[in-house]
Amino acid sequence: MAEAFTTHPLAEPEQPTAPREPRRFPVLWERLALGGILLLAVLMDFYQLGQNGFGSYYPPAVRSMMDNWHNFFFVAYDPGGFTSIDKPPVGFWLQVLSAKIFGFNTVSILLPQALAGVLSVLLLYYLVRRHFGVVAGLIAALVLAISPVSVVTNRNATIDSTLALCLLIGAWAVLRAAETGRLRWLLLTAVIVGIGFNIKMLEAYLVVPAFGLLYLLAAPTSIRKRVLHLALALLVLLVVSCSWVLAVDLTPASQRPYIGNTQDDSELSLALGYNGIQRLAGSAQGAGGGNVGPTQLRLFTQQPLAGQESWLLPLAMLGLVALAWQGRPRPQEDRKVHGLLLWGMWLLTMGIFFSVASFFHEYYLTVMAPAVAALCGIGLVVMWRDYRRSGWRGWLLPAALLLTGALQILLLNSYPAWGRRMIPLLIVSCVLAAGVLISARLPVRLPGSKQVARILLPALAVGLVALLLAPTIWAALPILQRTEADLPLAGPAQRGKGAGLAVQGAGGPNQAVQLGGFVVSNGGQLTADPALVRYLEGHQGHARVLVATNVHADALILATNGPVMPLINPLTPGELTALVTGGTVRYFLLPGENPPADAGNPDSTVMSWVAQHCATVPPSLWQSPLPGPPAAVSAQLGTTILYDCATPHR
Repeated sequence: MAEAFTTHPLAEPEQPTAPREPRRFPVLWERLALGGILLLAVLMDFYQLGQNGFGSYYPPAVRSMMDNWHNFFFVAYDPGGFTSIDKPPVGFWLQVLSAKIFGFNTVSILLPQALAGVLSVLLLYYLVRRHFGVVAGLIAALVLAISPVSVVTNRNATIDSTLALCLLIGAWAVLRAAETGRLRWLLLTAVIVGIGFNIKMLEAYLVVPAFGLLYLLAAPTSIRKRVLHLALALLVLLVVSCSWVLAVDLTPASQRPYIGNTQDDSELSLALGYNGIQRLAGSAQGAGGGNVGPTQLRLFTQQPLAGQESWLLPLAMLGLVALAWQGRPRPQEDRKVHGLLLWGMWLLTMGIFFSVASFFHEYYLTVMAPAVAALCGIGLVVMWRDYRRSGWRGWLLPAALLLTGALQILLLNSYPAWGRRMIPLLIVSCVLAAGVLISARLPVRLPGSKQVARILLPALAVGLVALLLAPTIWAALPILQRTEADLPLAGPAQRGKGAGLAVQGAGGPNQAVQLGGFVVSNGGQLTADPALVRYLEGHQGHARVLVATNVHADALILATNGPVMPLINPLTPGELTALVTGGTVRYFLLPGENPPADAGNPDSTVMSWVAQHCATVPPSLWQSPLPGPPAAVSAQLGTTILYDCATPHR
């Protein structure tokens, strides 16, 4: 063992005896490497940004919020301010600002998230480099830059990328608080996490255990002061978090939109219920689904969930083990322990949540990606240092390569077409790299041991490149396949979870089909039929609402920017009568088939009442000529009926 390493130093001092003079080449190398990683992040997040639209649910709200301050503050989904979306405002305020500057278009709506993705890579580099050096910071930044779930979310109208950047800023603040023990840094952390709550509600609180434990154990002050500081920070956190929620709930219901995805029209109920406890318990059911199935080993086996962020999870977990076994931890003296507490608890808390929660979407894993990336960078540096020394920890590095490669093979087996191409390369590269590392640590001297020692770093590099290949491809596929969806998903397009509606037999690649008042392009994008828009705008008369609908309201809002009323809140027959007789609504656009009538289905009440009291408008008056749409589109869109409530039912 010792003879095999005669050309390499066996140990490195924990603390240098004197600072070394900086050399130009390492500084230049660092800047070039960081520049290359940032260029890669820009490429992944900005290349052909918005090439295939920007989804359908959130952009109508952004357009409505641009109309007036009332819609802006209450996050109104529709221009008339009848309903609000089921998220807080801060992330969408940034989108509105971008749209005000650059105009309302796909790029301006997606720009804040793409910028947040690149800035997260840069910030993570500095956070990791601060305690673990340049190499660890560069590896962490690279892993985050090619993280599949991060890339696909950075290119989407969802605001999880904005939340991830906010939480990384909070990590910077809490590290300063833990190093100095000063209350102002901890209170700043609380303010930042409170802003995160106003981006994605309770999802922001997943980092609170990591932040709180770090300050409690590491701040250089008395335990009494630490507890007092944490109590004050908790108070600030709650005040900042609840400020907008309470402002909305204290506003009379008649003066604000109805809160979407609630039964009691309360933002607090939305935060604690649909966006809170119900996510964990699994009783929430949103329009896009989100029930992720059994909890057993979900992050390692369940596709497509595991393919979003689990490719390097074994490497991160073994890196955490290596960091934890560096001797007796001294949180108030050793700042490397700060990284252990911060990133380890971040990963542990989110790993537990995403392993047991019953209702969430795959892209929520975006907030776990920084911890995985940080521990990959930190772990590789720590495991390489341990590898060059004696002791059992030296075996963690080859074990990490083999276990991570094994998990990637398992994940690729779910995609036979990709597995046939990538699994052989993965096996050869990982076995070769691990074999070289293992042979150099064998207790017996083998022929060529000195030659093996010279290729340790190249062998390790080959293994790491092979492990980065699959997540990079999974991140790039949605870009190359031109897919876009309200629920972003990395990897090969999943039918039913991909970009849009499948159009088969529509003719040429640039042709589209029309069905039930909407147009579906060959790429799967849905827009409102111009004939429907012309009819509604020409016959609105004195009605306040252009149309009330529970069918693709988003497409109508984007096409008209008019007062479209989304029928997402429950309405009683008396309320429907008041809407019509009071001149608020004249037209209803509803599905052609009435759903089963039951107490839990608000659509059935609306559809039954409208069918009984309003006349059907002939389709020839509001639909473009139909050239015979493909059956695949018909099955997904269904048929629609336009009702005129100014004319009695006949």
